[in-house]
Amino acid sequence: MTSTTALVSENESPYQVESRREIIALLRNLQESNQLITMLINEGSEVVITAILKVDDVNNTLVLDSAASDSTSQRVVSGKRVFFEAALNKISIKFSSNSLSLSNYSGRPSFTCPIPTTMIRLQRRENYRIVTPVTNPIYCVVTLLEEDGGGTVKLPLSDISCGGVSLMDEKHKLSTEFGTIYANSKIDLPGLGMVSVNLQVRNSQNLELKNDKVSRRIGFQFIDLPNPVMSQIQKLITKIERERNSRQTGLGS
Repeated sequence: MTSTTALVSENESPYQVESRREIIALLRNLQESNQLITMLINEGSEVVITAILKVDDVNNTLVLDSAASDSTSQRVVSGKRVFFEAALNKISIKFSSNSLSLSNYSGRPSFTCPIPTTMIRLQRRENYRIVTPVTNPIYCVVTLLEEDGGGTVKLPLSDISCGGVSLMDEKHKLSTEFGTIYANSKIDLPGLGMVSVNLQVRNSQNLELKNDKVSRRIGFQFIDLPNPVMSQIQKLITKIERERNSRQTGLGS
């Protein structure tokens, strides 16, 4: 099993939550804040985006939004084990289930599973990753490899940390081979300017979106990131987080 699908690693086991009361509270926070949840199926080779529709503690069930297509939903419920990953106020939330079933919630297709008995609640202070805005995307101009014809391609960020970025490669322009380096690429940090980065491929996942399109998210690690650039990225992360918190508390525009 790959590290992306391991629910509890040696480093994460101290953060395991077994309190039913706390687990239900975390799930309800995810629901109320409309957080997207990543479902990893087929040993992490396929990713489905979902969200919590209902936390029913009386019947001990968790109801989640269905996949974009019936065929994908069938693959989800027929899989041996499904892993879930989400982020809530800097905290990584992970859990799994091996008993998902198809259901119907308020007239819409859904998944139902038992409320998990354990979760991982992990706050990583180093290289905290934040999802970038969808309405005002942040872009990275990637310098393509000479063997692929050279030139550049402009791709939106999915998330960013001081350790790396994830890019959405809808047209599959980039290599997904582990370790591939895209040097001399540039990220346009809103309000902070353009910074140069060297990107190394670490992982990739195909994402089936609600519009039935299949996109690709590629995770990159920064290579030899200068301290001034790291400082600029940290400023951006802080800015995004502050604006997001303002909107959630009703203080923003």
